[in-house]
Amino acid sequence: MATLLDKISTLISANLHALVDKALKSNNIAVVDQYIRQVEDSLEDLEDAAATVGGEVKSLKRKLVEMEQKVADFDRAIDTFLMEGNESGATAVQSRLNSTQRLVETYTEQIARQEAEFQQLLDAKVKLEARLATMKQQREELRALLELAKSKEISVKAMKGLDDLVGVGDSDISRIAGSIYARLDKASTAVEMRAANLDAQIDDVLDRGAINSQLEERRKRLGLSE
Repeated sequence: MATLLDKISTLISANLHALVDKALKSNNIAVVDQYIRQVEDSLEDLEDAAATVGGEVKSLKRKLVEMEQKVADFDRAIDTFLMEGNESGATAVQSRLNSTQRLVETYTEQIARQEAEFQQLLDAKVKLEARLATMKQQREELRALLELAKSKEISVKAMKGLDDLVGVGDSDISRIAGSIYARLDKASTAVEMRAANLDAQIDDVLDRGAINSQLEERRKRLGLSE
């Protein structure tokens, strides 16, 4: 169990930013996928270990109840033998009571240890599941970034090709290249205009000035203003 928790601790403490940076530099998300697989495998091992330990705790508690019942039965039997004057019977049962009480103490200690171990496993499971969710989300963001980077590379190559065309002596080819540049510039400007218009609409809808004033009043009430 200690080895499993050590492995889990290593996965939890892994530098996710470093993994993402490595994937970006190599232009490949394989390093992230490998980490995700390791976490998923470890989660399965963790769940199995937790189920095993949890089952042992239930078994020990059941045995503890049985032993405690025996202690109560032996205690009553001793009193009965003593009242009957049966010293040998009382002595024999007292011996069994003593050994049963020691067994109760042993079970109680084992249950405490197993419950602590079970809780450790559950805590590790929660942390590892959170890590897995974070890494899966970052993987999707990383995949989108890499696709964008590839698109940019294609665009750069295309623009370089246009630069080469503009520089050639054929006037028709140069004119075509210039026309393509003009269309690209127009499309880019249109995107910027739409973005600016959208920002203006958002400002109108949200009334940022009023919201900022409300937030400032809330900060003052909470004692957060400088």
